[in-house]
Amino acid sequence: MENTKELTEHSSQVERKRRDSFGMFDGYDSCSEDTSSSSSSDESEEEVAPLPSSLPIIKNNGQVYTYPDGKSGMATCEMCGMVGVRDAFYSKTKRFCSVSCSRSYSSNSKKASILARLQVAGKPPTKKAKVLQKQPLVAKLAAYAQYQATLQNQAKTKAAAVPVEGFSWGNYINSNSFTAAPVTCFKHAPMGTCWGDIAEGVRVEVPNTDCSLPTKVFWIAGIVKLAGYNALLRYEGFENDSSLDFWCNVCGSDIHPVGWCATSGKPLVPPRTIQHKYTNWKAFLVKRLTGAKTLPPDFSQKVSESMQYPFKTSMRVEVVDKTHLCRTRVAVVESVIGGRLRLVYEESEDKTDDFWCHMYSPLIHHIGWSRSIGHRFKRSDITKKQDGHFDAPPHLFMKVKEVDAAGEWFKEGMKLEAIDPLNLSAICVATIRKVLADGYLMIGIDGSEAADGSDWFCYHATSPSIFPVGFCEINMIELTPPRGYAKLPFKWFDYLRETDSIAAPVKLFNKEVPNHGFHVGMKLEAVDLMEPRLVCVATVTRIIHRLLRIHFDGWEDEYDQWVDCESPDLYPVGWCQLTGYQLQPPAPQSSRDSQSSSSKQKKKAKSQQYKGHKKMTSLQLKEELLDGEEYSFLQGASDQESNGSASYYIKQEP
Repeated sequence: MENTKELTEHSSQVERKRRDSFGMFDGYDSCSEDTSSSSSSDESEEEVAPLPSSLPIIKNNGQVYTYPDGKSGMATCEMCGMVGVRDAFYSKTKRFCSVSCSRSYSSNSKKASILARLQVAGKPPTKKAKVLQKQPLVAKLAAYAQYQATLQNQAKTKAAAVPVEGFSWGNYINSNSFTAAPVTCFKHAPMGTCWGDIAEGVRVEVPNTDCSLPTKVFWIAGIVKLAGYNALLRYEGFENDSSLDFWCNVCGSDIHPVGWCATSGKPLVPPRTIQHKYTNWKAFLVKRLTGAKTLPPDFSQKVSESMQYPFKTSMRVEVVDKTHLCRTRVAVVESVIGGRLRLVYEESEDKTDDFWCHMYSPLIHHIGWSRSIGHRFKRSDITKKQDGHFDAPPHLFMKVKEVDAAGEWFKEGMKLEAIDPLNLSAICVATIRKVLADGYLMIGIDGSEAADGSDWFCYHATSPSIFPVGFCEINMIELTPPRGYAKLPFKWFDYLRETDSIAAPVKLFNKEVPNHGFHVGMKLEAVDLMEPRLVCVATVTRIIHRLLRIHFDGWEDEYDQWVDCESPDLYPVGWCQLTGYQLQPPAPQSSRDSQSSSSKQKKKAKSQQYKGHKKMTSLQLKEELLDGEEYSFLQGASDQESNGSASYYIKQEP
């Protein structure tokens, strides 16, 4: 009330307050200015200890003045009068600063219209107007404080950082000038579909660590560099000085949109290192933040929602039997971390016989799936469900594209090329061994099949892991020939004649290539699919249309794996920290030095997740263009670094 009187009596002070309300700092007062108001403790989330008046502190004084700023990129809430960056306001029309204000406006239209008329007139609120405004504002602040406290509690339990001794993504990227794949490349990851315009230059409010005050205070920082979820931040006022730059997870609980401090009653305090640079920090921030972007006001809510997973513990599913790939077994969800499921096979009494996969993995299905398509299934010795276990609803599982098998379709005996699930670094000569329902196929690797077919594996016809004959040759990928095949170099046409086989028609394969956004050299976190409980520091080393070659940093190339660009086993940098999953750092030098002498033993050990041994690539072949009387393949239709739609190759009829 005292400030309102001063505004009415002193025009010069009104003009200064007008300037102060520009940007999202309406309601902020500097201690260096003549003001007697202070933050109301019942309008903040927690009590803030008194701060020394000698510091140039900007804090919320509990009063909100509604001045029309008339500046582009700014907006004034039609309910409470809060002035802020338009991009941070709620709804498409940007009329309100929060959901609660929007709802209050609807239920208090009379009060809202009075405030709106006052704002249009360009006058400070009268005493009557402030009475009308006070209740919705207090309610808004209280609701917002409670909401933020809830989100922070959720974030503390869900986004607890898992430290990796001696490894820091920030240091790793900075010291080597690496780039990381953007979050938008990972549609299955938290915020993957709603990352928005978060980029370099976006401003946020973060804790001020360059401060000796006894309470937690905040300051504005800008994003200097993005690496997945992680952002390199620099405090406003440091200009080109990077001495106090720091890395932070954008989805963490300590990062807020600009304006959050004003709403939450938190103080903004400039870092101690630069306190001397400006006498009017409020004017500095207004100038710096004009036209700047910040996080959406509901960003933390979106993060929380994107980390809600439909799979729950005790759900029963059908999953591939890791000891016999040709069949499935019943398993129970033991835990869910970041959408990854730890499944324990139902017959495992001590719960050590487990299997890790993502909830969108093609390896898990609803109960009854195997019977419905004719897939082999290992019946459980358990005759009835254990107490508390229940079948996961079918709608939770990833849907495959419908196919039309009525016309020309895959047939048993047809040849193709396929990623070997027991050696994911190899694409091998393969054969369709059985055609199942709903577009599923049982595939066997030529020259390496067990007599009983126990190592056949199931791929859907639209799977990005199977390819037409000639795919590797045209795209200059090393093709692994059948084990024991003596006629080298391997040529498909000779092999087809010798085995009296035909190649699966090219048109039956999935040739869609999304605009995935990956580039060679990008860093990410990737599952080692030979030990699927491990998520490792990795690099994209090659891109063939939608196929990515993933290299695990610090390990030999023989451990590389071919993975689809939309695989749910790839994650942005910072995913492990965000979800609480353990990240495997690059192999230390001692491990790299011993790889050459022990690679076979390690390779064998890694394959124990699936089988007692791992198929090894027989020979490295020199790649040549195929020739023959009946077919010819033209190179040039395939871009080695393709990031969009393209033909794999052109087929010419004789």
